[in-house]
Amino acid sequence: MSAQYDIIIFGATSFVGDILTGYMMDTYGDQSEVKWAIAARSESKLNDIKEKRGAQSIPHIIADASNEAQLKSMVEQARVIISTVGPYALYGEPLVKICVETGTDYCDLTGEVQWYKRMVDKYESKAKTTGARIVHCSGFDSIPSDMGVYFLQEKAKEKFGQYCNEVNNRVAKIRGGASGGTVASMVNIAKEAAKDPKLRKELQNPYSICPTNHGFHVRQNNIAGAQFDEDFDVWIGPFVMAAVNVRVVHRSNALLENAYGTEFKYSEAMMMGKGKKGKSSAKKMGWGLNIFMVLAALGPTRWILEKFVLPKPGEGPSPKEQEKGMYDMRFVGKTSSGESIKAKVTGDRDPGYGSTAKMLAEAAICLAQTEKTQANGGFWTPSSLYGERLISRLVNNAGLTFEIID
Repeated sequence: MSAQYDIIIFGATSFVGDILTGYMMDTYGDQSEVKWAIAARSESKLNDIKEKRGAQSIPHIIADASNEAQLKSMVEQARVIISTVGPYALYGEPLVKICVETGTDYCDLTGEVQWYKRMVDKYESKAKTTGARIVHCSGFDSIPSDMGVYFLQEKAKEKFGQYCNEVNNRVAKIRGGASGGTVASMVNIAKEAAKDPKLRKELQNPYSICPTNHGFHVRQNNIAGAQFDEDFDVWIGPFVMAAVNVRVVHRSNALLENAYGTEFKYSEAMMMGKGKKGKSSAKKMGWGLNIFMVLAALGPTRWILEKFVLPKPGEGPSPKEQEKGMYDMRFVGKTSSGESIKAKVTGDRDPGYGSTAKMLAEAAICLAQTEKTQANGGFWTPSSLYGERLISRLVNNAGLTFEIID
C-alpha cells in the first residue's frame, strides 16, 4: 500500500515545528507538489498551530513520542517523517526504531552526536535490510557545513581536476538567538559525558560517526581556543556547532567512497577579528564554552542554569528576531598540489530556527523525491544522499546562497 502523505511533521507544536509548519503552509500549502500532514501528542495544540498558520486544511495525526503503537500508525502513513522532538537522546529513539523496522525514510535536526552514533550502531544494519534512509543533522547542524564543503569540492574538481585534501570553514558573521530545545540538548550532552568516561573519549574522536572501515587516521585541528588564521588574516575561536559538523563532514567523505581522500582535514571556527581585540575575543570565546560545559556537567550548577539562566524548552527567538537573523560562512580549500579555492555560504534567517526550518523542509522533500532505487537504506548525510539537488532547492526556496569568491 502506498503512503498517504509524502511528509509528516512530527512535533509540529514544538518551537521549530511551528516555524516549519508555517514554511510548509506558505510554500507548499496547496498540496500540489507535496502532500503533507502534521503530528504531535496534543490535539488542542495542533489545532492552535493550524489556526495560527492558516493551515486548517492540513490533516493532523495524534502521536506521542513514547507510544509505539501511535508512532507506528503515523509512520505507516508517510514516505518521510520529519522529527523535531528533542532532546533526541531522551525522546528520539522509538521513532527511529519504528522507521527502520518499517522501511520508512526519516530526517531530523539533531546536533547530538553521541545519540547519532548510538543510532548508527544499533540500527544501520537493519536499515540497510529494510531500505529505510535515515538522515540526521538536516538543519543548521549540519547542512551549511556539509553542503558548503560539497559545493567547494565540486568546484575544485571542475577547476583543478582534483578535490581539496584540506578544507577550513570560518563563520564570518552569525546573528540569532538560542531556543530552550537547543540548550536542553547541550546540557544533556554535558550531563551524559560527566557520567561516562567512554563517552568523553568518544567526543574527542572526529571520526566517531564514520563507518567502522573508514580508514581515516590523520590528526585534525580541533580549535578549542584562540588561533590566528593566515588564510583570512583574523583571530579565530571555537565554534559551538563544530563538534557535530566536523563529524558529519567526515562521514560524508566516507559515504562518498573517500572522495576527498583518506588524509582529508577539516576544521570549523568563528572569526573573532584582527589584532589584540580579536585575540582577546577568541580567548574569551574558548573560556566561555569551557566554563558552560563544566557548569552544565555538575548537578548543582546545572540546576541553577536551568532554573534561572537558560531559556526553557519551547522558548526561542521572536519572529522579528528570526527575520533579522543571518549567517555567513567562508570556506577555503587546498589541494595536495598547492592550489586553493574559497567559497561563501549564507542564510537569510536566524540560523537555528528560521533558516533551519526551511532547510529541514527542503531536505525532507529531496528525501521524499529520492526513489528507493536511487539510494539504498542506511544512515546518510545530506551531501552524500542529495548532492546538487539539495543545493538547488536551498538556493531557489530556502534563502541560502552558495558562491565561489576571490
